[in-house]
Amino acid sequence: MCGIIGLLSSTPVNQELYDGLALLQHRGQDSTGIATADGARIHMHKAKGYVREAYRTRDMRTLKGNVGIGHVRYATRGSASEAGEAQPFYVNAPYGIVLVHNGNIVNTRELTLKLRKVDRRHLNTDSDTELLLNVLAHELQQASSEGDLSPEQIFTSVARLHELVRGSYAVIAVIAGHGLLAFRDPFGIRPLTVGKRVAEDGQVEWAVASESLVHESGGYESVRDVAPGEAVFITNGGEMFTRQCAQHPRLVPCAFEFVYLARPDSVMSGISVYEARLRLGNCLADTIARYTPRGDIDVVMPIPDSSRPAAMQVAQKLGIEYREGFFKNRYVGRTFIMPGQAQRRKSVRQKLNALGREFRGKNVLIVDDSIVRGTTSREIIEMARSAGASKVTFCSAAPAVRHPQVYGINMPSRRELIAHGKRIPEIAAELGADHVIYQEVDDMLAAITEGSRVSELEMSCFTGEYVTGYVNDEYLAWVEATQQS
Repeated sequence: MCGIIGLLSSTPVNQELYDGLALLQHRGQDSTGIATADGARIHMHKAKGYVREAYRTRDMRTLKGNVGIGHVRYATRGSASEAGEAQPFYVNAPYGIVLVHNGNIVNTRELTLKLRKVDRRHLNTDSDTELLLNVLAHELQQASSEGDLSPEQIFTSVARLHELVRGSYAVIAVIAGHGLLAFRDPFGIRPLTVGKRVAEDGQVEWAVASESLVHESGGYESVRDVAPGEAVFITNGGEMFTRQCAQHPRLVPCAFEFVYLARPDSVMSGISVYEARLRLGNCLADTIARYTPRGDIDVVMPIPDSSRPAAMQVAQKLGIEYREGFFKNRYVGRTFIMPGQAQRRKSVRQKLNALGREFRGKNVLIVDDSIVRGTTSREIIEMARSAGASKVTFCSAAPAVRHPQVYGINMPSRRELIAHGKRIPEIAAELGADHVIYQEVDDMLAAITEGSRVSELEMSCFTGEYVTGYVNDEYLAWVEATQQS
């Protein structure tokens, strides 16, 4: 999971890129980078850590130009500690291309071999973003003739990339001297939205970003999502060209975006994230009512912040008092996207504090957005008991995560997933809860897609079904082995 943004404006874009990345900080905390184009020259700054820590005034002054891209990262491939894995990535031929990517490529082994042995391209990192950039660069070189680069040649290159690459990818690139390119994988797994506004001089300005809230904050009108398999090319003069570049596109957005990853004030695939989380709460309440004896719950409490809408609906529908028992230190990062188990465990106590009088002598139902490794959940349950709770029922607004997620979320190892190969009573015992209740898969699908044009969701971590193909036991074993090394 990463956050990406691209801007094409009539004025310098460095400050707006910074502001947009700050809004997307929840999508990655390991590193950040900005690249801008001033004519044919690319300027770039990358650093580890948060957006607010990574850029100094001297850095911003070097980021000249009216077109640019930005990125916030958390590691799914490569090392979180290696600054060399930070995006954007740059390649000088053809034209000079700088690129950011959100997602994860699953056929990296085959692509790496092809690029090195057949296309004679050098890769300097283990990043699948550098791999994707070089595939695009090679196809552009093959498709373009002498002279200027045409939208038709760009779209031909993206179509060929779709044929070669398997996995999830939302991409924004700057082609020096030409303009801004954006495209999504044929299933639209990772989000990408387009916004526009009209400058005082009448020029149309464009924004492309992972989430629609970036457009709203910057005064852009949210136009639409980039469609699955579609490429959007915007010239330096502000003229937009679009083309469907995939042979069989199909909209299958990631369910976890709605459950946890996205900010609640975003809209994805025409679905309000906040309203989807309210509906998840309604469905979860029905499941709780089926499995929990009446009168066995005194209060409903959320784990702030992403589970709050679901918890409010659970309390309202069940007619149980809603209370805020956990308080959050907002200066600690999201534990889900921290790279190591020990760091996650340590940060839970720094991140949350339990208010004793809300727990003492009560049967507490705690609602969280999901249970992945169980590290955070176990600590929370222990905190509730230490604060005096008589009984703890722990509920997940998402179904049980039983399988690796290989499309850009850091849950690649089966051995790390608390629900893998376990029955629910076994999970409850391991977490230290009296009961554990999960959302049903069908209920999650219905809650998220209700009233929208979306009929499918990417739910591989819940079902073990991988929409792009290619992912099998051999591949999963290879991923786990590379994570250990």
